[in-house]
Amino acid sequence: MSTYPDYPERVTVVEVGLRDGLQNERQVIPMGVKQSLLHRLERTGLKTIELTGFVHPLWVPQLADAEQMLAEHKPVKGIRYPVLVPNLTGMQRALSAGASEIALFTAASEGFNQKNINCSIEESLQRSTPVIELAKANNMRVRGYISCVLGCPIEGKIEVSEVVRVAERLYAMGCDEISLGDTIGVGTALKARQMLEAVAANIPMQQLAVHFHDTNGQALANILACLEAGVQVVDSSVAGLGGCPYAPGATGNIATEDVVYMLQGMGIETGINLDALVAAGRFISGALGRTNASAVGRAWKL
Repeated sequence: MSTYPDYPERVTVVEVGLRDGLQNERQVIPMGVKQSLLHRLERTGLKTIELTGFVHPLWVPQLADAEQMLAEHKPVKGIRYPVLVPNLTGMQRALSAGASEIALFTAASEGFNQKNINCSIEESLQRSTPVIELAKANNMRVRGYISCVLGCPIEGKIEVSEVVRVAERLYAMGCDEISLGDTIGVGTALKARQMLEAVAANIPMQQLAVHFHDTNGQALANILACLEAGVQVVDSSVAGLGGCPYAPGATGNIATEDVVYMLQGMGIETGINLDALVAAGRFISGALGRTNASAVGRAWKL
């Protein structure tokens, strides 16, 4: 009898670099660079690419071109393209631009929610209600993000019970998938697994995703622990792009290249061509004038 855990046979990797990754860049990134990155990502075999966000341009200037991003994009069959919407106004903009899937967000921390979107957790959920209703009326899939599930830059420790409570509310409201985010990258493997299992006690595991930042180098270990618990959806960002403008000290998301390398090494199917993914990471790293944060991206020989 094997002593090894039963890992999923296939994992869906959700690429968040175009939105969550680039939104933290101070330099304005030309539309042509974004489009080039998108086209490279589309050729990797990724099936979900978060395209942009319909947030107020004063909050996130990098996403001020959201309408143009959708207008000039020709979707590839078989790829989903969620866009982030913070409220009903953003949802209406997304609908007008032709979005086919949305993501919305809240946090498990009152302090972070106030800092991030100037409202309480409850207020953020109330704001999301008409957004989800409108999405469902238009046959749109809805993804919910929960930030700070393993720690908060303002409040410190976050109780697992609060993560569970918020996740259950989003699920009851109609979210098709809920992504559990370690926004500041303070989680460790056992805590990550325990948090996931607590949420999965009342929400189907197949409707949960994990989203780890790599601030303390723990993201891959956290993902591995969550794979052992049965998660089948992992968020990541090409070349390790990202951070959070409202979470000081938070480095980027775990790099998609490193996640895919680990999964392929474990015999878990992703459908992703690693060579093409590394090339995409090198492209955007070069365009931004920086070294690729992915260990695989730095070492891989094409």
